[in-house]
Amino acid sequence: MFRFSTKQRVCEINGIKIGGQPGENPPFLIASMFHNKDRILIDRKTARFDEKRAEELIKTQEELSKKTGIPAMVAMVANTPEEAQVYIDFYLDTTDMPFGIDMWVAEKRARATEYVAKIGAQEKFLYNSITPWDKDIKGQVQRLKDLGIKHVVIQAFDDKDQSPAGRLKSLESILEQGADDFETILVDTSVMNLPATSFSLIANRLIKEKLGLPCGGAYSNGTHMWKEVKQQWGLDGFRAMDAVAQGMSTALWSDFNFYGPIVTANRIFPAVATAHILLSTLVYDETGVIPENPELPINRYFNDFVKKVKEGGARR
Repeated sequence: MFRFSTKQRVCEINGIKIGGQPGENPPFLIASMFHNKDRILIDRKTARFDEKRAEELIKTQEELSKKTGIPAMVAMVANTPEEAQVYIDFYLDTTDMPFGIDMWVAEKRARATEYVAKIGAQEKFLYNSITPWDKDIKGQVQRLKDLGIKHVVIQAFDDKDQSPAGRLKSLESILEQGADDFETILVDTSVMNLPATSFSLIANRLIKEKLGLPCGGAYSNGTHMWKEVKQQWGLDGFRAMDAVAQGMSTALWSDFNFYGPIVTANRIFPAVATAHILLSTLVYDETGVIPENPELPINRYFNDFVKKVKEGGARR
């Protein structure tokens, strides 16, 4: 269940390792900033925002990342390339974490990516994303390669076959169009709602078993799109649901997680760390191995337990 026969690919972005066998590396957490209704935004048209608060949020994520061993970055939402440039400059002046730009319109996304290349920030940049809805995937891929882009997200989804197998089929189609030789390929298995998150998780397993690529998803899509939950369960109920869903997804074949607004970092990092600790012991029960990786949450928080288990054994 937690060991794949296929060799697993481990990608590296700015020194951060992503992928591998379940439990081999900490999951990669990707926050969102400057999204619609983000309170730090003052005026999107002029790209004005609360810089002090934005820096506080970024530094909080940095601190949580250091405490838990879970690497992280921010994907910044922008409507225009000019707006994206403002956010990129601010971000690079604030932190060494990798970054991404979240723009739905392909041509605008391409122009923002040209700015990344212009300032030589390709090593820290995760392109998000190549999608099955893009009209010219081959052209987009070639443009990215010409700009020296190394790290990309590929979104896997088939409108006609929304099953896990459909996501695998969609991915293979995109890879065949030249997207198979980037240095980093992260597969986003397209979360549509909370219960359908399970289809994405199963797709992660299918893709990792067949292709060995790092997989994950925007699990916050499933939780934040359930609008009625706050009325039915209250704000605390929503927060609990969000943490559980994203933690559980972490334990089921996920190498990364677009976890939603960065303001939720204080609950998401502990939730994901907890899930990964449980994953580590599940993997141990199956394989007899807990990796030596000091960044793993289980090695950070339960080192004495790990030593005892390795010395005395605790497998079935």
